[in-house]
Amino acid sequence: MSYFWPMWFYKKLIRPIFFLFDPEKIHHFTFRFLKFLLKLPFINFIIRSVYNSSNKNTSRVVMGIKFPNPIGLAAGFDKDAKSYSEFSDLGFGFIEVGTVTPLPQSGNPKPRLFRLPKDESIINRMGFNNDGVDSMLQELKKNKNKVIIGGNIGKNKITTNEDAHLDYEICFEKLFSYVDYFAVNVSSPNTPGLRALQEKEPLLKLLLSLQELNLKLSKVFQSTQKPILLKIAPDLTEEQLLDIIEVVNSSNLAGVIATNTTVSRQGLRTKIEDVKSIGEGGLSGRILMQRSTAVIYFLRKNSKRNFVIIGVGGIHSPEDAMEKMKAGADLIQLYSGFIYEGPGLIKKIKSELSKSDF
Repeated sequence: MSYFWPMWFYKKLIRPIFFLFDPEKIHHFTFRFLKFLLKLPFINFIIRSVYNSSNKNTSRVVMGIKFPNPIGLAAGFDKDAKSYSEFSDLGFGFIEVGTVTPLPQSGNPKPRLFRLPKDESIINRMGFNNDGVDSMLQELKKNKNKVIIGGNIGKNKITTNEDAHLDYEICFEKLFSYVDYFAVNVSSPNTPGLRALQEKEPLLKLLLSLQELNLKLSKVFQSTQKPILLKIAPDLTEEQLLDIIEVVNSSNLAGVIATNTTVSRQGLRTKIEDVKSIGEGGLSGRILMQRSTAVIYFLRKNSKRNFVIIGVGGIHSPEDAMEKMKAGADLIQLYSGFIYEGPGLIKKIKSELSKSDF
C-alpha cells in the first residue's frame, strides 16, 4: 500500500480533530486508543501490514545492535515505557523511553505543552514528569517482542548538581538488563540548572562514573557493556561542541544524540506576542531542522567519525531524514514530525531509505 494514503488520512482527517484538544490530554488519549486498537487482532494485522515493514536495505548494525531500520522514536514521547510495543508496530526501528528519574515526579505546572502550527513546531516545559524508574522497570520486563529500547535517564528536580551522578547511577543500574543503550540527558531546558552539567568538568565526571558502573555491571551480569550516548542541546557554541567531542572520547562513550530542544525563538512565523504568552520551554519541530543538522555536521567533521551520532530535530520528510544522514547521522529519531505528519512519515522514510545508499 502506498504511503500517500495513510499520510493523507492522518493529516486531513485525524490531525485536525486532535488539534482541537489540549496537547497533553490528546497525547494521553492517543496512547490509550492506540493500545485498545492494537489489542484487536484484525486491526493489529492491518496496521502492521501498512506501517511495520523493514527489509535488508533498511536494517543496519550500529553500536553492536541490529536495528530493523534506523528510525527511532525520540525520548519524551513514551516517558514511562508503557507504549513501546505499540509504537514499534507503527514501524519504528527502536524506541527511546524516558526521560526517567529515580523518584516519581509530577513535572512543571500545567499547561506545559503548546503547538505552533504555523511553524509545525512544539514548545514544552514538561519538567521530566514520570512515574519513576521502578515503574519503568516493571513495564520493560514485559518486552516480549524484544523491541530495541534506549533508556533516557535524568535527575530529579530536587537533586543538586553535585549529587546528580547518584541519580543517573540509580537509573543506570536498575535498567541495565532491560535496555539496549542508554541516553544521558543533561540538556533539557526544563529542569533548573540541568544544562550546567554539559560543562566539561562536571560532564566528564558524570560520564566516567557511569562507565565505571557499566564495567562493574557487565561483570556482575556476565554481559557486554551497554552503549552510552550523550544527548546535547542545539544551543552549544562551537567551542562547547569541541569540548563535547573531547569529553565523549575521554569517557569512551558510544556516541551523541544531537539534538535536544532549543531555548531560541529565532525564525518563528508564529506571532511574537503569542510566543511570549506561552513563556519558557524547549522548542522542537521543523524550526530546529537546520540547527540540529549543523550540529551533526560539525560533530562528524571534527570527531573524525570516532563515535555514533543519532540525529533528531525537525525531521518532517524523507528529504529531512536524508539530510541528517548526509550530515553524519547513523540513526535518526522523530518527535514533532511524528505528531505533525503521522505514522505515514515512518513508512515514507523507509521507502526512500530502501532506494538509497544510507
